[in-house]
Amino acid sequence: MAYNGPLLKLSDYKWRIPKGYKPGMRVDGIVFATEEMIEEIRHDDSLEQVANVATLPGIVGASYAMPDIHLGYGFAIGGVAAVDVEEGVISPGGVGYDIGCGVRLLRTDLKEEEVRPKLKELADQLFRDVPTGVGKGGRIRLTARETTAVLERGAHWAVEQGYGWPEDLATTEEGARFRQADPDQVSQQARNRGADQLGTLGSGNHFLEVQVVDRIYRQEVADRFGLGELGTVTVMIHSGSRGLGYQVCHDFLRVMQRAIQRYGLNLPDRQLACTPLQSPEGRDYSGAMTAAANFAWANRQAMAHWAREAFARVFGTTARQLQMIQVYDVAHNIAKWEEHEIDGERRRVVVHRKGATRSFPPGHPEVPEKYRDIGQPVLVPGDMGRASYVLVGTPTAMRESFGSTCHGAGRRLSRKAAVRELRGVDLRQRLEQEGIYVRAQSAHLLAEEAPEAYKDVGEVTEACEGAGLSLRVVRLRPIAVIKG
Repeated sequence: MAYNGPLLKLSDYKWRIPKGYKPGMRVDGIVFATEEMIEEIRHDDSLEQVANVATLPGIVGASYAMPDIHLGYGFAIGGVAAVDVEEGVISPGGVGYDIGCGVRLLRTDLKEEEVRPKLKELADQLFRDVPTGVGKGGRIRLTARETTAVLERGAHWAVEQGYGWPEDLATTEEGARFRQADPDQVSQQARNRGADQLGTLGSGNHFLEVQVVDRIYRQEVADRFGLGELGTVTVMIHSGSRGLGYQVCHDFLRVMQRAIQRYGLNLPDRQLACTPLQSPEGRDYSGAMTAAANFAWANRQAMAHWAREAFARVFGTTARQLQMIQVYDVAHNIAKWEEHEIDGERRRVVVHRKGATRSFPPGHPEVPEKYRDIGQPVLVPGDMGRASYVLVGTPTAMRESFGSTCHGAGRRLSRKAAVRELRGVDLRQRLEQEGIYVRAQSAHLLAEEAPEAYKDVGEVTEACEGAGLSLRVVRLRPIAVIKG
C-alpha cells in the first residue's frame, strides 16, 4: 500500500510526518531523503511504520528514517528511535532479526593492477576459505563453554584464539564487545544454531567483496583511514549473528507479544512488540541482544582472519606484509545505551538503529583514539554491481539523528520481484563483462540481490551528506564478489 498521509518538506533533504497524523504519536516522524527519493519511498508502508514507531512509550526527539528506508518488521529498515532509559521501552523489531549485522573493512597495500591478474584465483580462494550460505556450517565448532565465551567476549574471544590481530579490537565499534551481555538469556536453541556458524557469511544481502578505491572526496580523511590512493585494494565483509541472532529475536518477540497487555501497552502494530526497558523482559532481551551482537563481532573477526590468509596464500607473502589493516567495523542492527543532548540537557537513552549506522563526530569519546580528531568511519555497502562508500561522522548527526546515518542502498524490489525482473538474464556473465568476478552458491540468489533490486547507494549517501548526517570520504568499486 502507498503512503497517503501528510509529509511536510522542511528542506531539500528533510521531511516531517506531524505527530498529529496518527492517534498516540508522541513525537514527529522525520525522514531524510531527496524529493525524488520520497516519491519512491511513498510506494510502500514504511512511512506508516515511521509514524507507528512515534507512538512508543518513552520515545524522545523524533522517529527517524534514513534515505535507504524500506518496509521491515515493525520498524522500517532504515529506522532510528531513541527512548529514555527510565521511561522507555525496548523492541526487538527496532533491532531486527540479524542482531549485530554490520560491516568490516580491511585495506591493503595492493593496487588493482597487481590484483587483476590473480583475481579469479583470489576469489576462488576466498570462496573456499570463508564458508557461505543459509545454514552453512563453518570451520569452527564451538563447545557449550566456548559459545558462552563468545557471547561474553565477542571479537576478543576470536583474537585470543588466533583469529586476527589485537589491534583489530581498537577499531571495532564498542571495542568489539558489549560488556553488559548476558549469555544466560540466550536460549539453548539459539546456542545450537550458532554452534557451527561462527566465521560464516550467510546468505541474502551478505557478502565478502574485493574492492578498489576509485574516487576520493576528502583527501585528508582518506589518508587517515589508509584509503588515500586511487587503486588501493580493500576487503569488505557484510554479515551478522547468523542463526543465533535470528533465534534470539524470534524468542523475545514471542515473550514480548505475550507481555504487551500485562504492561498496558497500546500499540498500533503487534510487530512493535516491546516491554519497558526496566522490566524483567526488557532486561533479559537487552542481555541476550548484546550477547548476540558479541557473536556477530566474533563472526566478522574470524572471516576477516581467513580473508587475510587467502590473500597471503595467493600473493605468496603475509597479511602483515600486505598491510591488511582493519579500517573499522560497525554494526547497523543494534540498540545502544548512549548519552545525547535533548532539549538542552544531557540524557541517557537507548538508540534503536535498524538498518542505520552510527555516525559520531570528531572529539566523541566513543570514536577510536586513532580517528578521534577526524570522526568515526561510516561503512555503507552498496549492491554487487555498483559502489560501496566510506563516510565520516559529523556534529550535525548528533543534533539531527542521535548520531545516525544510512546503512546501505536499501531495497527497491522484493526478492521475488527481483527474480521475476531478471528472468532470462545471465547476471554473472553481465557482471563479469563489467570487470566484476562473482562466486555464489546459486544463480537464483544472484538474481535476488541484483543491482536492480536496490536503490542507488550513491544517491543515498549524497542525500545523507546533503542532510549533514555524514560526509563522503571514498568510493569503493567492487572487482570480486563472494555471495552465499
